[in-house]
Amino acid sequence: MNLKAKDFSSDQDVRWCPGCGDYAILKSIQKAMAELGHSNHELVFVSGIGCASRFPYYMKTYGFHTVHGRAPTIATGIKIARPDLTVWQITGDGDALSIGGNHLIHLLRRNPDIKLLLFNNKVYGLTKGQYSPTSETGMKTKTSPMGSIEQPIHPISTALSSGATFIARTIDKFPKHMAPVFLRASEHKGTSFIEILQNCPIFNDNIWDEVAAKDVKDDNMLYLEHGKPLIFGKEGDKGLIQNGFGFEVVKLGENGIDESSLVVHDEDSTNSAYVEALARLGGPDFPVAFGVLYQDKTKSTYEDLILEQIDTAKESQGAGTLEDLIQGKDSWTIK
Repeated sequence: MNLKAKDFSSDQDVRWCPGCGDYAILKSIQKAMAELGHSNHELVFVSGIGCASRFPYYMKTYGFHTVHGRAPTIATGIKIARPDLTVWQITGDGDALSIGGNHLIHLLRRNPDIKLLLFNNKVYGLTKGQYSPTSETGMKTKTSPMGSIEQPIHPISTALSSGATFIARTIDKFPKHMAPVFLRASEHKGTSFIEILQNCPIFNDNIWDEVAAKDVKDDNMLYLEHGKPLIFGKEGDKGLIQNGFGFEVVKLGENGIDESSLVVHDEDSTNSAYVEALARLGGPDFPVAFGVLYQDKTKSTYEDLILEQIDTAKESQGAGTLEDLIQGKDSWTIK
């Protein structure tokens, strides 16, 4: 089937603020869906509440716009009932990590085959600019006029500690990077967690410029490739070596340092300390890591385990009927 991105665009007018990063993410998702070759009826997009949660309206697929923070439960139910569908969950840093934090943790530890995209703009955009769980300490907003006193949640650290089996990071500013990451997530069988650094031009504009602005991106962005050394910099002359449980920036050609001295990225690594250190990289001393940080191909999916139990029960007890369940030994008749 020869599909194009426009085949996944609904007839609804896309309504986000001018300049919002959500536009680029939407286009990248539509492009990725076309490349995957799925029919529209094989896909379902589930969202909670927030600017990002308008996504299902704009995709020409099945979709559920659910309630605040509860999209993981709906998405899990869909995957169990219809394991043949490819399920994507769209969420924001507030929807997923505040009211939905508990649901997110249990989604990740259960490992249903769901692709979760977390849009991180470090602010509540839909409700007009309050600080969110990922807002930096000291950030001044309508609900923190003197500056937030809270420590921000780190999305990838949360995903890693909760047992996510696929973890990646990308950014709205570079669609050419986003689409391949989405394709990799789709290939993974299990819960895929993708943090997308996203700009909110109205309430937190240019929040990621310190990472991805044109004049600094080469030195502040580290693109991960499995089996390749950790190299970055405009001239490709900087790299990372191991230093204890963390990293140290070195310059190639100095002090006998060459590519063989550098850490080689292993996205299949079972060393959680390595993945955590990689996820935590950032300014002013380190670049931010982008791409697939980690994957675990060995863990069974939640729906497979449930369906296996159902088959086992049928083999030992028979299929049963709803009437038998209702009229079971714990029921009685009132005369």
